Amino acid sequence: MVILEPAGTALVLVDLMPRIMELSLGPRSGAEALDAACALAERFRAAGAPVVAVKVDRPHVAEQPPGSELHERVAALADESVVKGTVGAFHRTGLHEILQERKVSTLVLAGIATNMGVESTARAASDHGYELVFAEDAMTALTSAEHQAAITLNLPRFGQVASSAELALKAASSS
Repeated sequence: MVILEPAGTALVLVDLMPRIMELSLGPRSGAEALDAACALAERFRAAGAPVVAVKVDRPHVAEQPPGSELHERVAALADESVVKGTVGAFHRTGLHEILQERKVSTLVLAGIATNMGVESTARAASDHGYELVFAEDAMTALTSAEHQAAITLNLPRFGQVASSAELALKAASSS
């Protein structure tokens, strides 16, 4: 069990957008990753912990392709959102500043693709000094092999990998 303090923790949902979710993904579909991510976001919101949604815009195009908006369920649950133009969510997005303003020191990461957007965001988050937790069942990749490599080889070097069920948010103490 991973016990999280809501006051210092944020959930960051990476690239849960229709055009990405519709790709052939593994080990789970985009819809399955979305369901797990949204259930986790609801738990974070109920505990008073912020949810930040990240979406990617393709650079150097006049118009973004159809399906480039955040999935409507993610948009409805997000306290904040940022738009990135790179693989990771920190470069020129204001994400670090948003998190610092909210006094966040721990990030729970989820989204698509495990070994791309999520991992790149994790690397930058680690460079910024954040403690990291990865919600394995709320992530997926282009292939099961890529997802497995990320969750068994790379992501454990940056933080803890756990299922959503293993993540517990402390209840607010009554005064």
